[in-house]
Amino acid sequence: MKKNELMQYSCPLGKAMAALGSKWKPIIVLVIKDRKLRFGELAVRINVISRKVLTDQLREMETDGLVIREEFKELPPRVEYSLTEKGLALLPILYLLEEWEAKYQVKGLQSEHCSILSKEKKKAVNA
Repeated sequence: MKKNELMQYSCPLGKAMAALGSKWKPIIVLVIKDRKLRFGELAVRINVISRKVLTDQLREMETDGLVIREEFKELPPRVEYSLTEKGLALLPILYLLEEWEAKYQVKGLQSEHCSILSKEKKKAVNA
């Protein structure tokens, strides 16, 4: 089902899944967290995503009210991304999803990319 089809439903779960309906959006939320990051920093931190896909995902997230895009009128141009209140509210939910998967995962299937996000999460919790 496409995002446009999901958005036609008034059900809150359908709208939530439409807003987070890609594999990249939750990862982008977890990487940005409570800070401001420039596009290049995001691209380096999520190096398995192409710059075009990252751009597209950030635009959709801005439209859905999950991120704020702040553009600075300077040379060279600078753009920073941060989470909105709605985006910040997703963090505890995504952490719970990580815990749920860790509890029920099949041994030996954890990827190294997930361990990077887990380390960042632990740093955020301890800070």
